[in-house]
Amino acid sequence: MSYRNIQTEVRYMIEKEISFYSEGYLLQGTLYLPEDLKEGEKRPAIIPNSGYNGFNKFYPRMFAKQLTQSGYICLGFDYRGFADSEGEKGRVILSEQVQDIHNAITFLQLQENVDHNRIGLIGWGMGASNVIEVTAKNKRVSAVVALNGFYNGERWLKSIHTYTDWRNILETLEEDRIRRVTRGDSLLADPFIHYPLDPATKSYVDKELSPLKEFGEQTRLQFTESIIEMNVEKHVKEIAPVPLFIAHGVNNLLHPYEEAIFLYEAASEPKELYTINGKHNDFMYSDHEEFQKLIEKLILFFDKSLRQTSVAHPIML
Repeated sequence: MSYRNIQTEVRYMIEKEISFYSEGYLLQGTLYLPEDLKEGEKRPAIIPNSGYNGFNKFYPRMFAKQLTQSGYICLGFDYRGFADSEGEKGRVILSEQVQDIHNAITFLQLQENVDHNRIGLIGWGMGASNVIEVTAKNKRVSAVVALNGFYNGERWLKSIHTYTDWRNILETLEEDRIRRVTRGDSLLADPFIHYPLDPATKSYVDKELSPLKEFGEQTRLQFTESIIEMNVEKHVKEIAPVPLFIAHGVNNLLHPYEEAIFLYEAASEPKELYTINGKHNDFMYSDHEEFQKLIEKLILFFDKSLRQTSVAHPIML
């Protein structure tokens, strides 16, 4: 673990660059701390997790800026292979990102100012299924939030492709599997070859994400196979009695609103479904009215879930 203190210009938030290992890869991240945090004081902590091709300095930091103002410690990090984290560039496997989140929780529990009995997760977009998977298996999570995600990968992919395109995808993946067996690697391709962006999302991505030097690198086709294998709906009941908050844009064309309904119906209580008056990320600006409404809901949820007395969890599994 390594630290370097950085006092930023952002009011109410102190940033500390950190690093931790995940299955041998050194991942880079940031601890976001409330400005009024006192030495030796214990606070609840939240890990906001990125979606597909996302980075710590973007959405995790955006959420952390809001949550630290309400007194929470936050941890943002880059999955293996992204930004400055170690790992193969272009390799995006959901199960490996799930491992990274498990290890981020362990790292967070070791921090002196973190109440390790009160740790929450946020997953954005593709990260939403990741945090459900983690919570179903990791008893150290006390609250979980799934935002604008999809929760059955095969169903979602089929829903956004024609039958002919779907068959072509399966043929391409079979060819790539043969390549992995005979040549030892998965083919690199455009990151959105099987993940087509709707016009509104593409406009946002082109404006806000494409200028980032880390964004848009080619991705190995094995990523699509990992999506097809993902189905957290079959696990979501296992997270109870951990509280679950699901939020989704009612006009989301990238990840249809029905995905949130499916997850909510499959989950056990306690659970909550919040409808965002927006699309996928058209409202994802710090000063946007819908984003601020979402933040208010998240703070209410975490205040109820993390600030009440909780059962003690072991520091390590």
